[in-house]
Amino acid sequence: VYPKTTRIFLIAFSLLPLVLLIAIVGCAEKQIDRRDYDIQIIETDAKPGSSAPHLATDVDDLVVLSWLEPHDASTSLRYSTFERDEWATSSVVATGSNWFVNWADFPSVTPISRTRWSAHWLVRQPAGGFAYDVEIARSIDAGVTWSESEKPHHDGTPSEHGFVSLASYQDELIAVWLDGREMVEGQHGSDETTAGGMTLRSASVAMGKPFQNSQLVDDLVCDCCQTDIAIADSGPILVYRDRNRDEIRDIYVSRLLDGRWETGRSIFQDTWQIGGCPVNGPAIAAYNGAVVIAWYTEANSTPLVRMIRSDDDGRSFGSPVMIDANSPVGRVDIDFLDGGDAVVSWMGKNDRDEGALLWRVISNTGRLGPLRTVTRMSTRRNAGFPQMSRVGDGLLFAWTDTSRDASRIRTARVLFHHRN
Repeated sequence: VYPKTTRIFLIAFSLLPLVLLIAIVGCAEKQIDRRDYDIQIIETDAKPGSSAPHLATDVDDLVVLSWLEPHDASTSLRYSTFERDEWATSSVVATGSNWFVNWADFPSVTPISRTRWSAHWLVRQPAGGFAYDVEIARSIDAGVTWSESEKPHHDGTPSEHGFVSLASYQDELIAVWLDGREMVEGQHGSDETTAGGMTLRSASVAMGKPFQNSQLVDDLVCDCCQTDIAIADSGPILVYRDRNRDEIRDIYVSRLLDGRWETGRSIFQDTWQIGGCPVNGPAIAAYNGAVVIAWYTEANSTPLVRMIRSDDDGRSFGSPVMIDANSPVGRVDIDFLDGGDAVVSWMGKNDRDEGALLWRVISNTGRLGPLRTVTRMSTRRNAGFPQMSRVGDGLLFAWTDTSRDASRIRTARVLFHHRN
């Protein structure tokens, strides 16, 4: 039998690994919150009536904000760059009196590199209704001048073409869009039992050349949910809301391999059965071999925002992480922070049960950071789809403020800093 003092020493020594483990776990817990943060509103020169913000960041952290602005009977696509902690004076890409302006299907200005940019907007067809085309223009001088716009599709049908995602890969611009050429009379929401349903298609273009390599990615997808695309280490990966004959509308991915899109596959079986489009698409980001996807689902009549992660470039995915189960609205965005943590934004409820733009950090092991609020905001359709993009070691948010008589684009910056 050991003396009392020896027994105490042995017990303390035997507990040392447990103490160290607790300390390590505690550090891991703190790592999610390792960045305290400040948030500041940053004014733009967007005018009253502005809407439909879009944020895009190139590989050198150049951030471009674009939006729509009405002028009498016409609409302009404007953009501004984030320089020296403020938005530069905005410029016009294009203006039209026959544009299709919609709360969910919005234009973009995307920097491919410091000088090569692309932009897209939507133009109504003479047939009216939901018959409209995608127009894409390109710039080789960082948006100072723009090429004549062109369509990535050439079917000529009076149908819907929209919900576009643009990305650059191997010196080509890749465009992906929802294409309604197979639908009856081009009518939005047509029953695919009487004709083909909404399809997902893509094409690519090199600078100075016409669009080529047109492909059918999926022959039946959700009618009006946004698509998104990211460039993983192995190439482009596309995310979208699928649709099958039983009206299951779950989230699918497809990777571009050797110039062809692989058959789409489910990332997780929510088995959300819904007879109409929820107008709530997924978002994707890629970083150092990892891919993360955020999405909204209402399977079993339970609104949820989820995130899922792949650590093998999108070949396989782990189990989803619950981001928000407090009756969220969705309209998600996602990005990576330096170091591999992900950050998700979405529309939901704050701690006062008010409509709000929310965000939270998710560690690379799936641990959730605190729920954060960017701003209170309406969750009605006219509030559109908020945007989020990383800039340096911080985040930029953009949204449509509908709290006054005329809507207006607002932005905010989150600045992280280490806590002592």
